[in-house]
Amino acid sequence: MLCLFFLVFTTNMVNAQSTRDSVITAVNNLFEAMKNAKTVLLKNCFSPNAVLQTIRHNNDDAEVISESVADFIEFVGKETIGAADEQIVIETVKIDAALAMVWTPYKFFYKGKFSHCGVNCFQLVRLNKGWRIQYIIDTRRKEGCL
Repeated sequence: MLCLFFLVFTTNMVNAQSTRDSVITAVNNLFEAMKNAKTVLLKNCFSPNAVLQTIRHNNDDAEVISESVADFIEFVGKETIGAADEQIVIETVKIDAALAMVWTPYKFFYKGKFSHCGVNCFQLVRLNKGWRIQYIIDTRRKEGCL
């Protein structure tokens, strides 16, 4: 009986870990595609109706700015390999069925020089082709970076 419990418990842990790993891989693929200027791989990171937004501080208020996925991919496609280097730390991953959330503090380097830092908050959905990014909202600042 104890062996059966252990087998069921470890099987569930392996399945949970592989789902978590696949979510993390989906996020890491975005940054790998950015760094290597691979637009085809970058396009495959997103769901068909993905949304990209940035919180920009304007005086004492915050403003949410939207960017199209197509514009983002076009920007990356014009860069040389290594020019857009966003270095992330995956702090939190939450998963419920076909929905996942990933929280990643980051530092962004452009052409080898520090540009800004902040936090990305990803919402991913599991589609037939695997985990895809549905929504990214981020913060950006030049000071207070860890």
